[in-house]
Amino acid sequence: MSYSSFTLDSVKTKFQLEIAIPTNLFCDMAPVEPSAHLTTELARNVPVALAIGTEKARSEMIVGDVLLELRDHFDQQISLFSGIDFSVDAEKGLTGVCDFLVSLSPVPFVLEAPIIVLVEAKKDDVLEGIGQCVAEMIAAQQFNAERGNSISCIYGVSTTGADWRFLKLEGQKLHIDTEFYSIHACDKILGILASMVEQKA
Repeated sequence: MSYSSFTLDSVKTKFQLEIAIPTNLFCDMAPVEPSAHLTTELARNVPVALAIGTEKARSEMIVGDVLLELRDHFDQQISLFSGIDFSVDAEKGLTGVCDFLVSLSPVPFVLEAPIIVLVEAKKDDVLEGIGQCVAEMIAAQQFNAERGNSISCIYGVSTTGADWRFLKLEGQKLHIDTEFYSIHACDKILGILASMVEQKA
């Protein structure tokens, strides 16, 4: 079993998660104005990535740019990893490759705890990625704890590049945001991502 094998139902059952009553988790987060560079890149890349329609195109041409902007927003004091093996516990099925990981460590050469955000890019449907993303969030909890650097919340994102949905895991309590955020509201997406880092920094 690997991260991609998990559905929301199977990860909830296997890890005995409690799903919180749905709320709009991040509606009060202040937006962060994207740089002129990101605005230009998204204006150029989004139509192309959506026309190509593959997970790889959406990931490389949209999601990666947004996360690099997040790293710049924090003056490179957080690290970003893309497409790395994140096998934490084979017995529990917590193995596989994560699309993107954000760590609070500024070291870019090796993944260090604490991991704060996991981002899973999907081709068509953000709901498809939720089970996989939650499994990765559970793995991040374990990864952080094993390195003596636990944090109270792990955040997750399931995104098609065009639409973004945010998650929060506190212990065994999973919060799934009721809202989808469009890449056309990139300032709101950046604001939510920044709030995740700021709450833990």
